Amino acid sequence: ANFPFLKEMKDFDFSFQPSINEGQIRGFENLKFLEQKQNILFIGSSGVGKTHLSVSIGIEAAKNRKSTYFINCNDLLQNLKKAKAENRLEQRLKFYSRYKLLIIDEVGFLPIDVEDSKLFFQLITKRYEKNSTIITSNIELSRWGDMFGDPVLANAILDRLLHHSEIIKIIGDSYRIKDKIRLIEGE
Repeated sequence: ANFPFLKEMKDFDFSFQPSINEGQIRGFENLKFLEQKQNILFIGSSGVGKTHLSVSIGIEAAKNRKSTYFINCNDLLQNLKKAKAENRLEQRLKFYSRYKLLIIDEVGFLPIDVEDSKLFFQLITKRYEKNSTIITSNIELSRWGDMFGDPVLANAILDRLLHHSEIIKIIGDSYRIKDKIRLIEGE
């Protein structure tokens, strides 16, 4: 499944991120969202747990024999660009579309040009109402037009992603640097 690490839901510190509805997140473990072909979008700043939660849900899907694949957005776009240059784009889009759950991590962390935006749109369109996608991003949905360099294309992407989706906005501090902040603040 290409997970960057193996962290499950039991490893997540919900007490550190009180903005998260734990019941809602744990509800994804029943995988009904896959049956309903729903998407999940985790939006929040760095370190709040977006990737951990997406991997945890992905692990649960994989344990239940649901085809699952995790990929960083930049790697995904580079793979699609390379496939297009080699005249294999359709084959590569089919590869990513076949997974019951595709997790695309860090959408918007690195710049996305108009060509990349079009490739991303094609993938989302292929998956629309067929399979579920989890997206993690540090960019508010209202700024996706800027992120994709084309408001019309961004609206088309969002239209397909949001039609059947759960949006989880995580507001909080970075879990990775929590201990450093305590040291700096003298706690």
